[in-house]
Amino acid sequence: MKIEGWIFGVGAIFYFFISGVYWYLSRDEIGTTALVMTGGLAFLVAFYILYTAKRVYPRPEDRDDAEVDEADPEYGFFSPHSWWPLAVGIGAMITTFGLIFAVWLLVLGVSVLMLSIIGWLFEYYRREFAH
Repeated sequence: MKIEGWIFGVGAIFYFFISGVYWYLSRDEIGTTALVMTGGLAFLVAFYILYTAKRVYPRPEDRDDAEVDEADPEYGFFSPHSWWPLAVGIGAMITTFGLIFAVWLLVLGVSVLMLSIIGWLFEYYRREFAH
């Protein structure tokens, strides 16, 4: 976990540096604030990961003497046949267009998004895939 923490730490330093350069060159408060907040978020993640890395046993990925078969082979269950992620993406796209263009499109997008999330959630509770 230390490598990930250092990556976020370097990112925080980078964003703080870039925000100073951006402010000096443009005198724009909004963009500078966004860059400072991005650096702050990267710092929070880096602090949490490095703080946690001190208190947990090192993962096989963090040790130089680790073997390949020490890693956890189970990364989770991913449905190979599901079309619901596509529906969720389309619903999110329509919702975003609704935020940009019209309220009726927003209502349609939220409806599609909610129905597709419910369908994805209960995918394995009905038909041939029911447990």
